[in-house]
Amino acid sequence: MRDEIRQQPAALERTLRQEIKNVEKLKKRLASNPPRMIVLAARGTSDNAALFQRYLLEIATGIPVSLAAPSIFTLYGGTLRCQDALFVAISQSGESTDTNLVLERAKEQGALTIGITNEADSTLAKLAEHTFLVRAGREKSVAATKTYTGQLLMGYLLAYALGAKIKIDDLKRLPEWAAASLKLENEIRERATPYRYMRHTVVVGRGLNYANAYEFALKMMETCYVVAERFSSADFLHGPIAMVESAFPVFLFGPGGVTWPSIHGMCERLEQLKADTLLITDASNKDAAAKRTIRIPAKLRHSGPLPEDVYTPIPYIIPAQLFAASLAEEKGLDADQPRTLTKVTRTL
Repeated sequence: MRDEIRQQPAALERTLRQEIKNVEKLKKRLASNPPRMIVLAARGTSDNAALFQRYLLEIATGIPVSLAAPSIFTLYGGTLRCQDALFVAISQSGESTDTNLVLERAKEQGALTIGITNEADSTLAKLAEHTFLVRAGREKSVAATKTYTGQLLMGYLLAYALGAKIKIDDLKRLPEWAAASLKLENEIRERATPYRYMRHTVVVGRGLNYANAYEFALKMMETCYVVAERFSSADFLHGPIAMVESAFPVFLFGPGGVTWPSIHGMCERLEQLKADTLLITDASNKDAAAKRTIRIPAKLRHSGPLPEDVYTPIPYIIPAQLFAASLAEEKGLDADQPRTLTKVTRTL
């Protein structure tokens, strides 16, 4: 897991370099016939990437996006009117039975279909009309890391193909920003030590980093066996904050921009409750002054008209991945082979 976390800058650079031509072809096709809606189908870590893509695509393109409910197809045998829709299936292995079935049924109903996977010879790659490869190389650890950030990158490229004001030159900086996050590896090892006996926690994010709250929580659940809940800062105030008491651990993603006032207010509230908070942010957010902060040593700024935090999710999840790997080591657990889990999960 740790080795694959370190491979992410190179994997991101490779994916962008090798897939941009395919994306440009799709962009030309979509220019004359853009979809009226987009449906994303995924499970597990890929579902968290889909959650990010939903936020990004709606913000950047204005096209309504839905997350598919595979059971509509696999259990209830339902059919949907899919004309003028774009269906996207996201799967690291390309062998997720239910997400592949969603794509197959949508294709039968006239939808344009896209597959995002790390495996060129997978069922998904053969099924989709357009396939985009997360060129991360083989991922051996059960806990997905480099394929997750690759799927986030494909979200930016999909938005670009749909006409979003995303600049390829800005995307080319993502490997650099990912490398900056990796500089925190030793610091994060030390940060993880006091959490050795942690059994319960909450992860909070908002907007484009809401998906990272889900992914960080998932990594702690599957590699460290910690019961990790995840919330937006808005939802957390609608009840769940009642469980917070003195020394209760809460992890937060805090980029600058439109989501910062909400996260900053949450930090202040948690400090009043004497919670144990750890904030992930970057060098451009000068207002982040929480007692415990993991600060990426880079200013994650861009030149386009998109929101200030638009490119933070990839560099922000890397400290979280490193934290989960370090905490598993502290607990004496094998993060590469969590109990009862396998790399490919097939569900219906």
